[in-house]
Amino acid sequence: MEHITGEMHGRGWIEVICGSMFSGKTEELIRRLKRARIARQKVEIFKPALDVRYDLQHVVSHDETMIQSTPVQAASQIILLASGVDVVGIDEAQFFDIELVSVCDILADQGIRVIVAGLDMDFQGKPFGPMPSLLASAEFVTKVHAICMECGNLAHYSFRTASEKKLVLLGETDSYVPLCRRCYKARNP
Repeated sequence: MEHITGEMHGRGWIEVICGSMFSGKTEELIRRLKRARIARQKVEIFKPALDVRYDLQHVVSHDETMIQSTPVQAASQIILLASGVDVVGIDEAQFFDIELVSVCDILADQGIRVIVAGLDMDFQGKPFGPMPSLLASAEFVTKVHAICMECGNLAHYSFRTASEKKLVLLGETDSYVPLCRRCYKARNP
């Protein structure tokens, strides 16, 4: 992370930022990427093409902080588009296929700092997409928390309020609320 980048200069690694919806994952990703740019590092940011909630060409946090990005259909495209960079940022990692894990490993092996943000669990409380494998292979993991919308405690579950049952449902406060363990379990006995 930032306090050790001098020690790890020239060597790549993987950082994962995970948590529930509304926990600040994208905000933290953008913060780290902007700091890398301030340090005059060449940065490229990618997001899944299916994420069109806020903007087609930007990664945007819930508080509307944004950074230019490249939407990609598949994780394999990232390798082709990330040549000559120092830092790669990837948002909404849970929407990529499992190939994202090998893509991140390849980039890190090439000496690139890879920063990945995504949901660690789906709305059913199960590990989501490639995130468990990314968490296992990352050198650094940051778990961020939202605030439970029922009791005010730290939340790490994304509770779906919409009746849709499919796994991927792009949405915001109209479809999800963050809940703590106790409140989530109370709604999902």
